[in-house]
Amino acid sequence: MATIFQKIIDKEIPATIVFEDELCLAFKDINPQAPTHILLIPKKEIPTLDDLSQQDQNLMGHLLLQVPNIAKQVGLSKGYRTVINCKEYGGQEVYHLHIHILGGRLMKWPPG
Repeated sequence: MATIFQKIIDKEIPATIVFEDELCLAFKDINPQAPTHILLIPKKEIPTLDDLSQQDQNLMGHLLLQVPNIAKQVGLSKGYRTVINCKEYGGQEVYHLHIHILGGRLMKWPPG
């Protein structure tokens, strides 16, 4: 069964896409937790952070290098927070690895 993120990648359901290349896709979260809340996902389906393999090293490096570019593009010049949730106790709701990019307000610590 394809996740909602796979359906966004496949353009089966709409999303407000802010960045896309051959390896990844970034779009606005439909349930934002900050004024700006972007989700960055690999096009390769990887369920959780625990499911990464050595072969995913370059892909994950690519995703992390896109974060500052996306943050700049969406106007997060004052800073932003990135979050990767892993499994139920980590708060993961969609089992397709994703990076949250949150900003547009001062972030508090601890986060939750």
